[in-house]
Amino acid sequence: MAVAGRIERNAHRANNYEQHRNVSLTPFENAIREEHPLMKLIFVRHGQPQWDIDGLGVDDPVLTEIGHQQARHTANALASTHIDFVAVSPLIRAQQTAAPILDALGKEPEVHDWLAEIAAPKWEGTPQEVIERTFAEARDRDVEQQWDGIPGGETFRDFHFRVTNGLDEFLASHGCERSHQSPTLWRIPEPQPTILFVAHSGTNAVALGHLLGIPPVPWEWERFVSFHSSISILQPVPIATAHSFSLYRFSDLSHLPENLHTR
Repeated sequence: MAVAGRIERNAHRANNYEQHRNVSLTPFENAIREEHPLMKLIFVRHGQPQWDIDGLGVDDPVLTEIGHQQARHTANALASTHIDFVAVSPLIRAQQTAAPILDALGKEPEVHDWLAEIAAPKWEGTPQEVIERTFAEARDRDVEQQWDGIPGGETFRDFHFRVTNGLDEFLASHGCERSHQSPTLWRIPEPQPTILFVAHSGTNAVALGHLLGIPPVPWEWERFVSFHSSISILQPVPIATAHSFSLYRFSDLSHLPENLHTR
């Protein structure tokens, strides 16, 4: 049954490639389809979520119809890309974004709790204006308080440790380990894998900063602003007998029509 399942998934992937290979491609899609010997780390942000229902907050929202459209376009853009592993956040908006991508690739996901977005206070059923006011007030706090996060939610310190520690352990399990702390250098395995992460603005921002060796700030998602269903890519560059990660593309939206560009 396992062999039959793999054959079916491979056939599905081949059929998907036939459907898409003659379509006019964006510059991004041409780049991502190129055969390249280097490792790729591809970070996808989830599609547009439905943060409130009838003006009341939702803790773990589903995608809007726009979000589902964004996810389908992203799946088309990645359909014929060789990807070895797919890691996905457990939150619903990331799971729903990943679903058409996994279907297009014929891959099974690895779901990791460390990929979840920074945990907010419990907002379920809270009026949206109260939530927006709380976020606005949090932005005005002094720098030291920013590290504490929003009262009732996860602190940025804990969030940053959760994401970076989980990422380091995940990459190490696939043979990619840090070889030098400052500046940050990495040992890259052979053959070099391509790994896709489907997660969140905050999670992806922390991961990018960590991999690039940039000291963190507790507003990483404002420093690395990624749009819904955008794609960012890191690739290693040989440096000093090891590798440094290079930001090859960031928050790429060329696979989405302009009417689906949302933040």
